[in-house]
This record gives sequence, C-alpha cells and structure tokens, in this order.
Amino acid sequence: MNRSEREAAARRIMERTAPAVPPDLCSNAVRRGGRMLRRRRAALRLMWLLMFAATVAFVVWALMARPWVEPPSEVTPPLTGW
Repeated sequence: MNRSEREAAARRIMERTAPAVPPDLCSNAVRRGGRMLRRRRAALRLMWLLMFAATVAFVVWALMARPWVEPPSEVTPPLTGW
C-alpha cells in the first residue's frame, strides 16, 4: 500500500458518519464507575483491616513467645571442684 492509497483510505474513514451513541451510555458509565469505586474502597478497607489484624496478632505473639530472650538451657552444666 503506497502513500496515496493510505491517504485515500484515511480520507474515507474520516468522511464516514460517526456511529450512533446509545442514549443511556452516560448513565450506564456513571453507574458502573460508582460501583467500581465502591468495590475499590471496600477492598482498600479490607486490606487495611487485615494489615491491622496481622500487626496485632504479631505483637501478641511476640509478647507471649518473647523471641528476643535466650531460651533456658536444657542440659545442666557439669559439676566440677567437689
């Protein structure tokens, strides 16, 4: 396809009438957009709630298990010097 054919094809496309837009397109778009925003907001709230619950669970576990403290020895040291 050479340049003149491409230009002719582009002109034919631009000279066509625009397709008819459905009359309820705007209302449907607004309704779907609102629904998407509500779902996104709910997902974000759920994510923050889960992160808060995980943080609380970790803090409670850390306070109960105290992983920073060295565990007591299970073997008694040998007795010398009697």
